[in-house]
This record gives sequence, structure tokens and C-alpha cells, in this order.
Amino acid sequence: MAEIELRKLTIEFGAFKAVDDVSLTVKNGEFVVYLGPSGCGKTTTLRCIAGLTRATSGDVLFDGQRVNDLTASQRNIAMVFQFVSLYPHMTIRENIVFPLKARGVPSAEITRKLDWVTGIFKLGDELRRYPSALPPGARQKVALARALIRDPAVLLLDEPLSAIDEQFREEMRWELGHLQRQLGVTTIYVTHDQREAMSLADRIVLMNNGNIVQVSTPNDMFFEPVDIFAGQFIGSPSMNLIELAPVVGGLRLGTSNAVLTPQNHAVPEWAVASRRPLRLGIRPHNVHLVDSDIPGFDIPVDSVFGIGREKFFTFTIADTICQGVDQRSRPDGTSGKVRFDPAGLLFFDAETGRRVTGETVL
Repeated sequence: MAEIELRKLTIEFGAFKAVDDVSLTVKNGEFVVYLGPSGCGKTTTLRCIAGLTRATSGDVLFDGQRVNDLTASQRNIAMVFQFVSLYPHMTIRENIVFPLKARGVPSAEITRKLDWVTGIFKLGDELRRYPSALPPGARQKVALARALIRDPAVLLLDEPLSAIDEQFREEMRWELGHLQRQLGVTTIYVTHDQREAMSLADRIVLMNNGNIVQVSTPNDMFFEPVDIFAGQFIGSPSMNLIELAPVVGGLRLGTSNAVLTPQNHAVPEWAVASRRPLRLGIRPHNVHLVDSDIPGFDIPVDSVFGIGREKFFTFTIADTICQGVDQRSRPDGTSGKVRFDPAGLLFFDAETGRRVTGETVL
């Protein structure tokens, strides 16, 4: 295991800056997930940690030692990619032990390590088979077993589940998280899938345009986003974002007649008094369609629809389509009132997109 530190890491390809002055410490044994849209710099950062891409400036340190000039093989890392690269002419056993044979590890040690890793992954029955005979999820298990049999200090995973069918992905996600906790190996995982990030990570590193937007636990990433990008990237359905207009004693939702006040929705006084233009962020599960006799806003409802056991509804404010959860006791068409959960109100600076709280200078 190793602690990994990035110090002012910058990676440029010509005039394009893929990673821009990034600093981060991954603790010994931690499971960190890099999350973000395509092209945000997460895979480039991973490849730099692995020694496959060279930093333009800045440093990569393993346990306090600078490794910029070390090759991938000298860094004692193991890497598993999106598409499994097993040797098709070798059995599963031969694939798994190949890294040890290439390093001249004695046969007795190879047998001991093989027994250990196949026991963890429950691959004993497949050792004599060939990769083509295994389903995608099992082939990815073999790739992970081959990576871990080397006792790497760091395990690097580049979207390892994205090429697996959905029916295997949930199972593999659980097994991967269980395995990492069991072994305690320092792990950095790259994905654009928020479900993977939220279910696996000790901490999530959210990236956009080559920069780190936020580093936090999955819970804090969901409930305490630092800006609009973080708030809308995490969560499905996405967070509603509504323009606010200051009026006497409250904040109007766009151009509607609905006004949030300290009395009806516990809006903090600092938000009402803010001199900054604000936008409201609120997740669909904090917006409710309630019975007409319950206090709420008379906002026209566009549609009501079901997803599994939940029923959602949509409404429009100033050309922005918003979603919420239908909580009426007797759903009947689109009648009812819209109620916002005061605990779910988040406020953002309309100009910078940054989260605004009572501690922020207004």
C-alpha cells in the first residue's frame, strides 16, 4: 500500500491543458474515485500516476518519494482498463500467473499466491478454461486477479465496469468494493458513472475542464455541492435549478407567483437580504406534489409519470422544466399544489455558480 500525493500537477498536449495545477493526497489504503464528464482530465491524471503519461510540471509522490522519472514497472502499480486484455491462447490460470512468471518468481510462491487470489475471487472452477468461455463479468474478475497477484502498492482502475452488461455490473460493483475493503490496497478508480462513484468511494474527486471541482465523501458530494456543476452532475434525476428574483420579504421563483419566504419555507434571512443575484438548487426528491388542501404553491403541473415504484411530476418555471415527487394521497390528473422541502433548499451565486451559505460574505 502507498500514499499518493499530487503536487501542482499540470499536463499539457500542445496548447491544450488536460490537467491544470491539480493537488491531492490519496491516503494509504483509501478508495478514491475520480468522477467527471468525458474529457475532464480524470483518465489523464490516472495515466500520469501510473507512469504512462508524463507531467508537464508538478510532481507525483508515492509515500513521499518523487516518482516522476520512474517507469510504470518501477512504480509497483497494477492497472485494469475498461476493455479486458487477457491472452486468449492462455488458460485462466496462465493469465493470472503470467506477471509472476515474467518476473521469475519461484513456482512454490506462484502456487501460494494463485491459491490466495483465486480464493478471493472464487475462480477455482475456471482456472482450466479459456477467456472466451467466460462471461464478461468473470473475465474482468480474472483481469483484477492478475493485477492483484503482484501485490501492488497501488491499484488503478480505468472504467473497469463500463464494458460489462448491466446484469453483471451491479454484482461486480459490490464485489469490487468488498474486495478493496478486504485487501486495503490504495485504489484510484476512474468513472463517469455517478452510481459507481457514490457506491464505491471513500472520497470522490469531481473534475471538470482539467480542474478539481470538489473532493468529499459521497454523502457530502450529494448534500453539500460546492457549485452548480457539482450539484447538477451528482443525482438522478438532476437537481432543479431555478432563477430567484428578490421581492419584499422573500424570493420569487422566476417569473411565477410563487414566493419563498422565511415564514412559508424557512428561507434564511441572509438569502432574502442578499445583494447577490441567487439561483435556487433543489433536488427532485425535495419537491413534492401534495393534495390541494395542504399548503403549497399553485404552480401548473405539466405531467405526472411513474418510474418503478415512484411517481414523478414536471412543472415549468421561466422556461425551465423542473421535476418533483408526487405525494398526493389520491393522484388525479395534474391537480394539486407544489411544496418545497425547506431542508433541501440550496442557494448559488447566479454569476459565479458557487454555493452561497450564511457564512459567505454577501
